[in-house]
Amino acid sequence: MKNTIYILLLLILASSCKKVDYKNDGGVSDPHVNKTTYDFLKEHGSFDSLVRVIDHAGIKDIINSKITLFVTSDYGIREYVSAKKQEKIVEVGDENISFSITDIPKKELRDSMMIYVYDGLINRENLSTENKFFTSKFGAIPNVRFNIKLRRTRDFGNYVEYVDYLNFTKVNKTVDADEPDYNAIPEADLDRSFDCQTSGIITTTGIVHVLDNNHRLMFNRGKMAQ
Repeated sequence: MKNTIYILLLLILASSCKKVDYKNDGGVSDPHVNKTTYDFLKEHGSFDSLVRVIDHAGIKDIINSKITLFVTSDYGIREYVSAKKQEKIVEVGDENISFSITDIPKKELRDSMMIYVYDGLINRENLSTENKFFTSKFGAIPNVRFNIKLRRTRDFGNYVEYVDYLNFTKVNKTVDADEPDYNAIPEADLDRSFDCQTSGIITTTGIVHVLDNNHRLMFNRGKMAQ
């Protein structure tokens, strides 16, 4: 593991002109892909479940418009579907039901997916470490904002001065860091923050940022089916 991290950091250093100029969170060396956003997702291999969500929701045209898309990997979608299945199990009282993406109402998926879609092209050069709030294509949500920024870490201080991860946060009511006592914030009001494992993929139609595998679709935190 240590050798792997060391090699990764050597690659980071090799790609940097100056330590202070480094702003890469593991993204591809050439950010351009000669495909539409939908085709990139379909052909990548890690987003099969997301493509099924897009197809079932009927939002391919939106995904292929001039937008910025925050992508949930197959891991996060499988957990989301499992949690939705558990909801259905409780509703019908049968643990043996069959349940998949296509059993989730199309409108529910379509509307919910819009929280990951932003008009225009939002990339690293548009951002800083300061909070910056954006309105998704879902529209305004009472007491909820989406903060897109660079989250700076100095965890690799022996190799580079800092690394900036592109970060996507669902802010519930107020920004947690602005509260005088973090421990006093009710669980339901805590912000939900996730770094992007890859950012700045430029397709022929828009920009894609891939969220960490720990992110569950729709920020769902429900119990999963056994």
